[in-house]
Amino acid sequence: MWTKHHKKRRLGRFVVPAITVAFLSYFSYHSVHGDFGLRAMERFERTRITRQARLDVLVEERKRLEREVALMSDGSLERDMLDEKARFALNMSRSDEIVIFH
Repeated sequence: MWTKHHKKRRLGRFVVPAITVAFLSYFSYHSVHGDFGLRAMERFERTRITRQARLDVLVEERKRLEREVALMSDGSLERDMLDEKARFALNMSRSDEIVIFH
């Protein structure tokens, strides 16, 4: 029976820990800096907050426009609303009126 005797190498016992450290380093780097990592999540959260603020502004503007449309289309047309919209669209005013731009 033939057997091979190997000398114990000094570096042989460091192979498994070195591979483990390499894998852990790779995954920990990408968990912070990757496409779905912590920094990407912070960027996403900042974007979400700014877009939510913009959405709130747009929702308020839409509600305001819906109120104006309701005043003009419910069958009983408000005379003041009609007068205001006509003057704004035609860019006209009477000679005895004071116009305040804001």
